[in-house]
Amino acid sequence: MTLLFIGTTEILIIAAVALLLFGGKKIPELMKGMGKGVKSFKEGMNEPLDEEPPAQESPKETTTENGEIAETEKSVKI
Repeated sequence: MTLLFIGTTEILIIAAVALLLFGGKKIPELMKGMGKGVKSFKEGMNEPLDEEPPAQESPKETTTENGEIAETEKSVKI
C-alpha cells in the first residue's frame, strides 16, 4: 500500500500550499502553538489520573460570651 507513505514530493506540495494559505509570517506562530499543544498533551498524559490532594478539615471557631472558644461547625479545605 503506497497510499500510507508520504514522499518528499508530497511534503513539498503540502508545504507550498500551507505557505500560500497562511503566508510566511503566520507559519512560525502556528508551529509554536502546535508545539505548546503537544507539550501540554504529553504532560497531561504523564500525570496520574487518580491523584487528588486529601481534603483537610479545620474547625470553624467562635468565641462565647465568657471568652471561651466554641467549635460550631467544620469546614473542608480543598
